[in-house]
Amino acid sequence: MARRTLNRRALRDAAEAAERRKEDEELDDEDEEEADEDADSEDEENGDEEEVAEEETPKKKKKKVVKEKPAKRTRTVKLTRMRAVWTVFNNSHQPVARFDYPKKADAVALAAKLTADKKSTHFVQMIKEPIEEKEKADSK
Repeated sequence: MARRTLNRRALRDAAEAAERRKEDEELDDEDEEEADEDADSEDEENGDEEEVAEEETPKKKKKKVVKEKPAKRTRTVKLTRMRAVWTVFNNSHQPVARFDYPKKADAVALAAKLTADKKSTHFVQMIKEPIEEKEKADSK
């Protein structure tokens, strides 16, 4: 007869719960021993009236104070503005010339002229490059 497959997660949860109960009982036992010692010393000093009052009020458990973790500070990424330019490259992927984005026809014409004159391939590719701060100051 085949055995039933054990649910490992359920077994682990049950074992952890048993450990927590055992720890709680140990803490309660220690608290009770301290309370008994305190009560014995007070009974000897004050008499039996306080003993009855202490037995009636149940002892409250202390709740653990959970400290909230401070929120992580995330740095805002400095956004750099980019501009598109047409760049004419040779066969070795070295830039030969740059043209502003609206001047694509000029870039294509230069690439065709260089290809015909030098008998090597030239091509046009759009490149995005960061806008420099000096250009911003000049345009204002």
